[in-house]
Amino acid sequence: MSPPATIVTPSLVHELDIVIPTIRNLDFLEQWRPFFQPYHLIIIQDGDPSVKIRVPDGYDYELHNRNDINRILGPKSSCISFKDGACRCFGFLVSKKKYIFTIDDDCFVAKDPSGHEINALAQHIHNLLTPATPFFFNTLYDPYREGADFVRGYPFSLREGVPTAMSHGLWLNIPDYDAPTQLVKPRERNTRSWPADRYVDAVMTIPKGTLFPMCAMNLAFDRELIGPAMYFGLMGDGHPIGRYDDMWAGWCAKVTCDHLGLGVKTGLPYISHSKASNPFVNLKKEYKGLFWQEDMIPFFQSVTLPKECTTAQECYIELSKLVKEKLGLIDPYFEKLSDAMVTWIDAWNELNPMTDGAAMIDQGSTI
Repeated sequence: MSPPATIVTPSLVHELDIVIPTIRNLDFLEQWRPFFQPYHLIIIQDGDPSVKIRVPDGYDYELHNRNDINRILGPKSSCISFKDGACRCFGFLVSKKKYIFTIDDDCFVAKDPSGHEINALAQHIHNLLTPATPFFFNTLYDPYREGADFVRGYPFSLREGVPTAMSHGLWLNIPDYDAPTQLVKPRERNTRSWPADRYVDAVMTIPKGTLFPMCAMNLAFDRELIGPAMYFGLMGDGHPIGRYDDMWAGWCAKVTCDHLGLGVKTGLPYISHSKASNPFVNLKKEYKGLFWQEDMIPFFQSVTLPKECTTAQECYIELSKLVKEKLGLIDPYFEKLSDAMVTWIDAWNELNPMTDGAAMIDQGSTI
């Protein structure tokens, strides 16, 4: 088969950071070298700061461990999770770039059905640099993709689209399942066999008012537009819940995007997820979340933010108040989480004074 059409898009080498949380040597970067080496990496070392993490030669990177987090944030470091992938959001905080791509260290280059390697980063950049259509669904999915367009009946007044704030990629091989599903489907794999429906060659905008379970192992976003809302919560060590960090950020960011008139895309690109975590360990981490999500999701579905909130920071502070008021009734954990959300915004504004208020959106074009 002939190779797929090349995505022609700016590389954004000087405008994008790659954020990687890890507890191990980053040998996986060798496979990503053709795609990642030109970019600056921000590595967040979780766990024991005395352990030396090896990074392959030739990469431009900065590495932060818990000691660095405590030194840079001082008392505000309490909002950054420990012994959990949620620590990655510290990288979002200290980056000075417009865009962020974050990936897990057990993710590798995937291949499309014709056997060609997928440049996931290029696809994410393409997604972020083309508009989104959250207010009216296009049945040909992404109308800005080569060979596609708006279908008959799509309102011309909405065809300009809105800025894309988030690009959510997917995974081949090991699916992103919760612990109960892992236990009943321990051998299930998302293959690249064709024409099976496991590899869906599509990108779509998630409609306004619709939530989704965000996975952070293959994710890119516009830091200037939505960065303050990409806080991964209080998870892991010292907290009663884990493995809900990216979903929490996804729910908060999505309602913020909906309010500000921004778009969220999901679908391409794929990466290959190679390591299945222990379902019994995961169940212990997820246990409370499996119950709490039945209240968290209706909460986010019903959230209405004031029109006066015109930045991601303002939206997030308002969300923190609602979390304490509504979800605090479920468990005292949510009161602590609400306080941490405020601390996160304080830290964001302290380290990013030039972006405070920079994400104002013209809401007059939204419906």
